[in-house]
Amino acid sequence: MKFLILNQRYAVLAGVTLLTVASLICAALVDVWFWLPVVIFGGLMVVGWFDLRQTRHSILRNYPVSGHIRFILESFRPEIRQYMIESDQDEVPFSRQSRGLVYQRAKGVEDKRPFGTIEEVYSSGYAWLTHSVAPTSITDIDFRVRVGGAACKQPYDASLYNISAMSFGSLSGNAILALNKGAKKGGFAHDTGEGSISRYHREGGGDLIYQVASGYFGCRNDDGTFSEERFAETASNPQVKMIEVKLSQGAKPGHGGMLPAAKITPEISEARGIPMGIDCISPAAHSTFSTPVGLMEFIARLRDLSGGKPVGFKLCIGHRREFMCIVKAMLKTGILPDFIVVDGKEGGTGAAPVEFANRVGMPMREGLTFVHNALRGAGVRDQIKIGAAGKIVTAFDIAQTLALGADWCNAARGFMFALGCIQAQSCHTNHCPVGIATQDPLRQRALNVGDKSDRVARFHHNTMHALAEITGAAGLTDPRNFMPYHFMVRQKDNEFLDGNEAYPYLPEGFLVSGGPEIEGLHDWYSRWDRASAETFAPSEIPFGPFKRHKNVVTEKAAQ
Repeated sequence: MKFLILNQRYAVLAGVTLLTVASLICAALVDVWFWLPVVIFGGLMVVGWFDLRQTRHSILRNYPVSGHIRFILESFRPEIRQYMIESDQDEVPFSRQSRGLVYQRAKGVEDKRPFGTIEEVYSSGYAWLTHSVAPTSITDIDFRVRVGGAACKQPYDASLYNISAMSFGSLSGNAILALNKGAKKGGFAHDTGEGSISRYHREGGGDLIYQVASGYFGCRNDDGTFSEERFAETASNPQVKMIEVKLSQGAKPGHGGMLPAAKITPEISEARGIPMGIDCISPAAHSTFSTPVGLMEFIARLRDLSGGKPVGFKLCIGHRREFMCIVKAMLKTGILPDFIVVDGKEGGTGAAPVEFANRVGMPMREGLTFVHNALRGAGVRDQIKIGAAGKIVTAFDIAQTLALGADWCNAARGFMFALGCIQAQSCHTNHCPVGIATQDPLRQRALNVGDKSDRVARFHHNTMHALAEITGAAGLTDPRNFMPYHFMVRQKDNEFLDGNEAYPYLPEGFLVSGGPEIEGLHDWYSRWDRASAETFAPSEIPFGPFKRHKNVVTEKAAQ
C-alpha cells in the first residue's frame, strides 16, 4: 500500500495502459468498435511512456500523461485571464474598457456607458478634466497642426491623431494596407516604422511619415550605411509628407534588433533593400552620426535631399542631459528639427526583452513634459512641433497629452484594436489569431482589407468627434488650447493637484537668459551646464564618483 501511495503519480499512465490492453481484448473478442478506444488509450499510453524516457521536462517524467494538463492550461492562461478573470479596468497592458471603446468606435456602434463611472475616482493617480459652465459647440472636427519650420519648403498639415510607427514585416501586408487605406479615407498620417515603404503602403495611397532608423531601410547601401541617392528616391514619393529619424523607441530604447533570414520574404527584401538569406541587423545606434551636432547636420541633409519636407526625430527620453546636448547643438548650428516625437516607455512593440519593456526609458508624460520645458528653456519651443505616443486611445488621452505640451498624438495599438486586434500578445510568434502581426499568408487572409480600413477611418473620426465634445465641455473652441490647468490629478486618497502644479510650464528662455537662477530649478541649470553640443558623453559625474565608507567594525576586528 505504501508503494502505491508513493507512486500514485503514475496512476494515469497505469490506467491508460490497462485500458489499452482491455480494449484490445474486447476488440478481438467482442466488437470491432472497441478499436476506437484502442486508438485513444493507446495513443495516451505511447505519450506516457515517452514522457518517462524524455529528459527535457521534469514534470512529465514524474507525471506522465497528466503532466500535459499543466502545459495545456498554461497555453490558455492569457485568454482565460482576459475573458474570465480580469476586470474592465485591469491594464494588461490595455484594459477591457479601453479596448471595448476602440472596438465600438471602429464599428460605429453605441459607445456610451450606463449607471456611472467604474473608475476609482478617489484613488491616487486619477485625473479629470475641469469643465466650464459655458460650454461651446464645435462642428468642424478636422483638427490639424502645421508641421514645418523656417527651413522647410513643404510643410504638412497633420491631423492631431495619427498612426504611430509599425513596420511591414512586424505587421502583415493586409494589416499595412488596411491601415493606410483607412488613413487615406480619414485624412490622417501613417508612420511607416523602420521597415520602410512597402507596396502595401503605396497601394493604400495614404499620407506617410517615412521613418529612417539605424538600419537605413529603404535608403541604404549594400553594406548597411546610409545612401543619399536611395533616400532621395524614397523621400521623393509624393505620399511621403514627413521624415522621422528614429533614435529610440519606447518599448525597447537603446536596443537594436534582428530579423532572422528565415523570416525575410521577397516583399520584405524589396521594401527594406536587404538581401534574402542573410539575417537583417538593426543596430542600436546610427552609423551616420555620433554627436549632437552630427545629428543636426544629418537632419539638415535629409531636409535638403527630400526637397524641403519636414524632418524631425523620435526618441524615448533616457539621460536628460543628452537631450539637452541635442538642444545645445540646435543653438550652436542654427539647425532646428521641424518636429520631435516623444515616445513613452509604455509604448508597444512586436517583441522586446522583458527588462527593457518594463524598466528602461521614461514614461510618456514625464518625457513629454521634460522635452517641452527644455525647448521652452532654450527659447525654441515655438519653432519646433512636438508629437507624443504612448497608450493614447481615447479623446481624454489626447486632450491631456496636448495640455502637457504636445502638438499632436500618435497611436499604434489603438489603431491595431480598430483593425481587430484582441490583445492575444502573440505578436512575436507569427501566430497572430486575427492576421495582423504575422507573415503567415493563411492567417492574414482572415483580415478583410475593405472592412478593416473602414473601421480604422471610423475610429479616427469618432475619436475626433469625442475630442470635440470634451473640448467644448471645457469651454474651448480648439483642442490645441488645452493647458495643464484644465486637468486635476489626485496624488493621494484625499489630496489632488492642479495640472499646473503636477506638470508646470517653465519660463521661456530661462536656460539661456543669463540671468540669476530661478529658485527650485537648480537641477535644470546643472544639467544644462553639463550638456555639450559636441558630444553625448558626460563631462563629469555630477556628484562625484561613489566612495564606499570603510567598515569600521571590520577594521577594529582586524586590529
